[in-house]
Amino acid sequence: MQASRDMLKTLYTMAMLVEARDAYTGGHLWRVSRYSYLLAEALQLPQAEVEKIALGGFLHDLGKIGVPDAVLNKPDKLSDEEYAVIKTHPRVGAELLKDHPLAELVLDAVLCHHETPDGNGYPQRLTGKNIPLVARIVGLTDAFDAMTSTRPYRKGMPAAQALAIIQDRLGSQFDAELGDHFIQLAHRGRLEHVLGHSEPGIPMQSCLACGPIIAVPSSAADGAEIFCPACSSGYRLRRDGGQLSLAPSGKSDAVLARQPHADSALIDDLLLHSPQLHSRSKPGLLDLLFG
Repeated sequence: MQASRDMLKTLYTMAMLVEARDAYTGGHLWRVSRYSYLLAEALQLPQAEVEKIALGGFLHDLGKIGVPDAVLNKPDKLSDEEYAVIKTHPRVGAELLKDHPLAELVLDAVLCHHETPDGNGYPQRLTGKNIPLVARIVGLTDAFDAMTSTRPYRKGMPAAQALAIIQDRLGSQFDAELGDHFIQLAHRGRLEHVLGHSEPGIPMQSCLACGPIIAVPSSAADGAEIFCPACSSGYRLRRDGGQLSLAPSGKSDAVLARQPHADSALIDDLLLHSPQLHSRSKPGLLDLLFG
């Protein structure tokens, strides 16, 4: 079990370090993982399968390690050539996983999450149910999070608008059955604790210049200095009971703002416990996958 834990931890760590390179995607992997969990659970899949799908959601963007910073963090619309570079990340991720002992747990999510039912996705132009279930789930939840999150060229849209877009594209960009389930989850309020958060119970914090793009680690102490990953503006963290707030510190540090960081506390929690199981006495992720 310890060997499996260590190998799984390397995957989580790699994914977090890749995410840290993109100034506008703080918490994206956690949110996609949680949305994917909730959707898989709604399908009444076996618990081990639900956990594997959530893991795939966390690892799906692993291949972005091969995308240059100038493309990954470009503040404007990508050119055709730059978009072609972005589209390489599923195959790059699959290549990175090729010799990893746990590759089969997440390979379909990494390689196929940009495939679409109408065959216009990439990299293999798969259609319909030829796309693995985990990839159809992660592709949907990834798109929802992208639409509802702030980017350098636009603010995140309201959830209702994103859901309307999904509804309009059922059967083409998104699996119709999965999309219906996801929309129903949203209407029942099942996504609210994930939307706009970077970790359980931690809402994204706003930079005065860039918007709600600052992901505060749960381990950050009261009074810690936090830097906006986009503009490098400094803020002092305040913890007041269960509430977080940021106050401008008047400092700026581009190096610390963009320094890759893997949240070890979050990784340990993901490894040891299934975040949606309420009792710590119930089996966690490692038990379900390897027990």
